[in-house]
Amino acid sequence: MVPTSAPIRTPTRGATGNAVLYAIALGSNRWSRHGPPPATIRAALAAVGGVVAVSPIIASAPLGPSLRRYANAVALIESREDPAALLVRLKRIERAFGRRRGRRWGSRVIDLDIILWSGGVWTSPGLAVPHAAYRDRDFVLNPLVAVAPRWRDPRTGETIRHLAAKVDRPRPRT
Repeated sequence: MVPTSAPIRTPTRGATGNAVLYAIALGSNRWSRHGPPPATIRAALAAVGGVVAVSPIIASAPLGPSLRRYANAVALIESREDPAALLVRLKRIERAFGRRRGRRWGSRVIDLDIILWSGGVWTSPGLAVPHAAYRDRDFVLNPLVAVAPRWRDPRTGETIRHLAAKVDRPRPRT
């Protein structure tokens, strides 16, 4: 069983070889062998493992050309992997669930993204942590607030709660 409202430890830096904490965004808007998108997210959480906490699963409008609404969640996981190794494992899980590369922002069975890690900033070919666009995405920030409201963005120093409040703030008309 995956915890849904477990108490959250404050993310801290882990030394090499020690478990570190990651915030993983999950999204799905296609049925899979696991069922509808929320069931697919729950199955993906079991496949990822190391789950410490899970946000509620929310529905959100798609970005780009997809017409189907998404189910989204954020999970905090513990892992001894560095971000590059975790990304390889997450992509393997996506493929096992039936994800195929295709049109950007198209419909997908499962999408697993590393949003943050307790080690701070990581940059390597094909991977940047924190995730480049998460600060502008309410479908990531709102679930993230549910599991780690005081986690600080390593680039801006702002808390997740503050980032979510900024993205949800009504914008003046231009």
